[in-house]
Amino acid sequence: MGKFKEILENIYDLIVTYGLKFILAIVVLLAGLWVIKILTRSLRKFMTRKEVDPSLVPFLANMFSAILKVLLVISVMGMVGIQMTSFIAVLGAAGLAVGLALQGTLQNFAGGVMILLFKPYRVGDFIEAQGHAGSVKEIQIFQTIITTPDNSTVIIPNSPLATGVIKNYTTQPKRRIDFSFGIGYGDDIDKARKVLLDLADADNRVLKEDNPPMVAVEALADSSVNMMLRTWVKSEDYWDLFFDMTEKVKKAFDKNGISIPFPQTDVHLFNQK
Repeated sequence: MGKFKEILENIYDLIVTYGLKFILAIVVLLAGLWVIKILTRSLRKFMTRKEVDPSLVPFLANMFSAILKVLLVISVMGMVGIQMTSFIAVLGAAGLAVGLALQGTLQNFAGGVMILLFKPYRVGDFIEAQGHAGSVKEIQIFQTIITTPDNSTVIIPNSPLATGVIKNYTTQPKRRIDFSFGIGYGDDIDKARKVLLDLADADNRVLKEDNPPMVAVEALADSSVNMMLRTWVKSEDYWDLFFDMTEKVKKAFDKNGISIPFPQTDVHLFNQK
């Protein structure tokens, strides 16, 4: 009976000593997470109001939140009574082991930092990289999220983006379009050239001052004479003009009696006795 009473007294002492600390630590943890959430949201709004580069906003906000959460956890563990010196030493050793196990993740983090520093692309740019093309929706700590023209979401790790080839279609204010149209060998080249130039001159989206439209014979192919129409447009007008001009050329060639040949094979039969 005496030993049981002693055990109860020890449990009571533990509850009195650590129970209140534990409850207080839980309260501080929950309150701290709530405050961190508010501070992170306020930081996002502040950076947006100050017109900070949209590529940096989510990255800096996530970093700010992660650092505050780590400090909060260390503080809460100190309140409970855990010796932080030993804990930090263990945490450092564990961090080294985790770092070795997560080399790819750390490389993606470093890639994200390099992307934000050197800015090969920004949020809103249309890029082509790692076999995917689309508009950059968000640059996060470990990956970049792009939206493809068919509205699919593609998540690409930052490490290959930082070290690989990226084709950015948005950085330049204007782009060149090289059209290729085939005409028959019996058609008039000069007439086809005039039709193409007239179509380009009539379209207001074609930039004509610095780089006027040009038409040249591109190749003498197997079944057609390939005519190249080269025009310059604003980057945002690229695809609209590309599709419109392709349709207009077909209609104009039909109207002017210019044929657009298609691949065909001539078969010759010989009668042998």
